[in-house]
Amino acid sequence: MSLAPVSFFALPGIPLIEPGDDLASLLAGVLRENGLGLVEGDILVIAQKIVSKAEGLYIDLDEVKPSRQAQELAEKLGKDPRHVEVVLSESGEIVKVGQHVIVAAHKLGFVMANAGIDESNISHGESGNRVLLLPRDPDGSAAKLKQRLGEIFGASIGVVINDSFGRPWRNGVVGVALGAAGVPSLVDRVGSKDLFGRTLRVTEIAVADELASAASLLMGQADEGLPAVLVRGFRSTAPSRDASSLIRNRERDMFR
Repeated sequence: MSLAPVSFFALPGIPLIEPGDDLASLLAGVLRENGLGLVEGDILVIAQKIVSKAEGLYIDLDEVKPSRQAQELAEKLGKDPRHVEVVLSESGEIVKVGQHVIVAAHKLGFVMANAGIDESNISHGESGNRVLLLPRDPDGSAAKLKQRLGEIFGASIGVVINDSFGRPWRNGVVGVALGAAGVPSLVDRVGSKDLFGRTLRVTEIAVADELASAASLLMGQADEGLPAVLVRGFRSTAPSRDASSLIRNRERDMFR
């Protein structure tokens, strides 16, 4: 990794995204409106929410029939049983049930609150009862955006799709990478030497998560309306890896 300055630019002017929108074209237009393009090595960090919206991953709770398990959990948690049913349907495993929250292992492998089912910063439709799911293939979505934006600007770039996660032992949420393309998502430093010549035995660097978290500082978590951040100047000689490489398998997960 280089020691050159790395710059982060939040992109104002992104419209509210609707199902079927051409997200790559919209982002390209906003980049140009802000006097920016994409050059070789740039990375675009994009909020999961606008990817899911463009992919039309809404569920109308009025069309959800809660199971008995969902009803029992909902009563215990004081939640809408239809919402709980969607969480269950998106999960491979319920890890823990706490105050007003279900910690679930999403079918994609992410361990997160409520399986990533979201109600904030979305249009709730005519019923007023919609929720938004995670992208079905975040790495695939990132790869498609990388290809399209690379073609538009004639440059090889990286794309990270980020979301906000809580963490064991720590309060608050931080940005993490759900999907990535053209980025060394996980860099293995096992076998490298530290300052005193000691061989590193377990050190891995979650580069995509660090980029996602830094971009989240600019995106915000409420009504900021800044769902994309351009990262310029980051360089690494490590090979590109999908964000799926960041998911710890169950056998190594001490919390499950």
